[in-house]
Amino acid sequence: MKRRILGGTGISVSEYALGTMMFGAWANRDHDESVRIIHRALDAGINFVDTADIYSAGESEEIVGKALKGRREDVVLATKVFNSMGPDANHGGNSRRWITREIENSLRRLGTDYIDLYQIHRPDPATDIDETLSVLSDLVRAGKVRAVGCSTFPAEQIVEGHWTSERRGHVRFRSEQPPYSILARSVEAAVLPTARKYGMGVLTWGPLSAGWLSGRYTKPSDIDLTGGRSALERHKFDPSLPENARKLEAVGRLAELASDAGLSLPHLAVAFVRSHPAVTSVIIGPRTMEQLDDLLAGADVELSEDVLDRIDEIVPPGTDLNRADSYYEPPALADKAQRRRRAGA
Repeated sequence: MKRRILGGTGISVSEYALGTMMFGAWANRDHDESVRIIHRALDAGINFVDTADIYSAGESEEIVGKALKGRREDVVLATKVFNSMGPDANHGGNSRRWITREIENSLRRLGTDYIDLYQIHRPDPATDIDETLSVLSDLVRAGKVRAVGCSTFPAEQIVEGHWTSERRGHVRFRSEQPPYSILARSVEAAVLPTARKYGMGVLTWGPLSAGWLSGRYTKPSDIDLTGGRSALERHKFDPSLPENARKLEAVGRLAELASDAGLSLPHLAVAFVRSHPAVTSVIIGPRTMEQLDDLLAGADVELSEDVLDRIDEIVPPGTDLNRADSYYEPPALADKAQRRRRAGA
């Protein structure tokens, strides 16, 4: 497994990172099997493990903690904070009050006294970025965190974070974790160039685009809208929607391209993401040992210029075939009160 340096930190990480969202109640409820999958990834040369407090309400962190007993010092461990962890409005977000509390919860669940990369899972419009970076700086100085990063931040908020760090003397974001796949390429326009400009590492998630590039969807009838993720996120899967019809058509053409290149569709998809010069590590998120072994088999795949050009013809650079796959809706668009002047105001 090849290694790269994470955003100028000097920390060496594998080109594949093991994502653990599928371990726990959300997907694989078998803790022992999940631990075996983690061990298999580590034995294969993956040294970068990514989780989050929200994954199965902390259960994923607990599983990772079990798996890393006796192996912690050989692993670069990343987790995230932001999402709501309870009914109280203060049990989530990017405030000093919450992060100071939740870091202790993550450390306890993970069975460690430090986190290598502590990431802000999403922007929080209710919290000043200065507040967030201030508490993150304190955690670094206290030795509880080695480096900090952000996840699914738009380019302008990444820039604001760096400017705030420079003006206020805070630690700065050393990494960004964006969604990135052949079907969701909008981060190529600004997020990835901004990360390179500021010397940030990039660990991408969703290279198989929520299963669209796994090879399981070849026709509309393959998409089951009665249960599972496709039912919960119907707007991203319903083939009757034009944007998802475009995805299905693109998947068919990409499958043909993969076959022509002598590759499986998942191997083509992950190799595409890994080929971008801004990308440090690609997060793979297997649910089963079989899925992990298949992804590991494609770890050394390199795509030719001809194949990359053909991918560009199918899905142009910077394009999201379904805007919802960017996983971020700016508050100025999501909240209509920010778009409409009140009568008489």
